Amino acid sequence: MYAVVETGGKQYRVAEGDTIFVEKLAVDEGQEVVLDRVLLVNKDGETKVGAPYVEGAKVVAQAVKQGKGRKIIVFKYKPKKNYRKKQGHRQPYTMLEIKAIQA
Repeated sequence: MYAVVETGGKQYRVAEGDTIFVEKLAVDEGQEVVLDRVLLVNKDGETKVGAPYVEGAKVVAQAVKQGKGRKIIVFKYKPKKNYRKKQGHRQPYTMLEIKAIQA
């Protein structure tokens, strides 16, 4: 059984026991999260596709960790004008462990 959920403007294919990294959610570590924007559910070969969401379906997950991704470098410059700007960025994330899919 698997589902496709939407969170943080992205879509994730999840099954029970999976661990996913999503855009930062305002939850504490160990707290339960309910993802109710379920786009598709597949159970025993039977697929339900929402328009846009599957009614009554939800995915229950647990927040395992809040963290930051690896650093990326943003470098801007204009040739011959002595303009250089170097910035670093680390994207915050929430690590979720999928506990149950209810359809």
